[in-house]
Amino acid sequence: MKYDYDLVVIGGGAAGLVAATGGAALGAKTALIEKNKLGGDCTWYGCVPSKTLLKSAQIISLFKRSADFGIKGPAKGSYDVSGVMPHVRKIRNKVSAHHPPEVFEKRGIKVIFGAPEFIDNKTVKVNKSKITSKRFIICTGSRPLVPSIDGLMETGYFTNETIFDLDTLPKSIAVLGGGPIGIELAQALNRLGVEVSIIEMMDRILFREDKEAASALSKVLIKEGIKIFTGKKAVKFAKDERGIVISLEDKDRVLSSIRAEKALIAIGRAPSLEGLALENAGVRTNKKGVGVNEFLQTSKNNIYACGDIAGPYQFSHMAEYQAIIALGNALFPFKRKVDYSSVPWCTFTDPELAHLGLTEEEAKKQYSGVKVYKSSYAANDRAVTDIEENGFAKVVCDRRGRILGAHIVGSQAGELLHEYVLAKSMKLGLGKLASPIHIYPTLAQIVKRTGEAPLTEILASKWFSRFSKLMLKLLR
Repeated sequence: MKYDYDLVVIGGGAAGLVAATGGAALGAKTALIEKNKLGGDCTWYGCVPSKTLLKSAQIISLFKRSADFGIKGPAKGSYDVSGVMPHVRKIRNKVSAHHPPEVFEKRGIKVIFGAPEFIDNKTVKVNKSKITSKRFIICTGSRPLVPSIDGLMETGYFTNETIFDLDTLPKSIAVLGGGPIGIELAQALNRLGVEVSIIEMMDRILFREDKEAASALSKVLIKEGIKIFTGKKAVKFAKDERGIVISLEDKDRVLSSIRAEKALIAIGRAPSLEGLALENAGVRTNKKGVGVNEFLQTSKNNIYACGDIAGPYQFSHMAEYQAIIALGNALFPFKRKVDYSSVPWCTFTDPELAHLGLTEEEAKKQYSGVKVYKSSYAANDRAVTDIEENGFAKVVCDRRGRILGAHIVGSQAGELLHEYVLAKSMKLGLGKLASPIHIYPTLAQIVKRTGEAPLTEILASKWFSRFSKLMLKLLR
């Protein structure tokens, strides 16, 4: 059978752009189908606008801390933040300009805008035309998950897809969800003058993070004025002349309530599979998205999936990684398995919270003889000069010193984590990070200090002391 294309990529987000670009570069006749705009959730509603907003909020925080750096100014200044949201949209548009359709057309990719629908596992219908392809890669991403709560639809709410369209910030907002999206936006809005309350069903925010690291960040947020309600479930929304009243229920079914002018829903993500008619192609789906094997292959061997719809991690960097794996497996006979043993991520609050591998709690459940090594920001000279002493790096190792997990809460944690990512990926012991020369004064010295910790432990042991004395005696 002759096909219109060798490869059709469905979804123009992080995974789709990588897969389509790679397909064309490898000589495959490639088409890219996108329902809305190229760039995906990260460009338009996620990473780019949220980090822009966080940066503006950080600047406000630094203004207020100017006295800490020896700069005299108003102790309690009033700052005009009316230009922040337009600035966010300006930066978003600037980043989106990096990947217009024409760029991909010049690479030999046919870009088609429209809503695709599978006819069978070799054919999709888009804009009333049928397109055939030998292989497909589906990467349609995810959308905000909106819970079914009494009164929510009537009172109205924001999600990460609508919050950045605001021109005027509300006086107060209730954030439903204590995960990364909710926490980042909560801190940013709070620093910009919005009174913020966070509602989380679990007994703590950021429950996937190392407990000690998440607790350290939680204390910072509370100190900054954010109200955090954990172990509580929103069961009803009501509207009156003063805004929204949210009824909360705890594990004992005791009711309480909070008020806010607006609400932000950030409880999680749902796969974007609407209209694809995957059942026509014989592709099995589940509540989390599309079922894939270790090669990112769906139940139809010519159709692959990656990114948020494939899971298990919903990050842009994971989508790009999976896209490369899926592309190679789709085009070539030899298959490569995905490897999730060294997945990093970061919550970009201030301080940041970076995560790699197992938490201390998880490691101790799976391994015996687990060792934990820590290095404090307060002991780092660059952190002292920058007045960023609040934080620590924590590395979880097995009994042989191999890294099981690493967690950093502090300034530039997301940047610092990558040395641990490399060491873990290369199966190097933590002690190997002590040998390379680290520039002074930098925060990277924190990584070096954790690397020195196993050696310090050996030097302080009784057996090494006896061995050292014996060697010195023999050399006299």
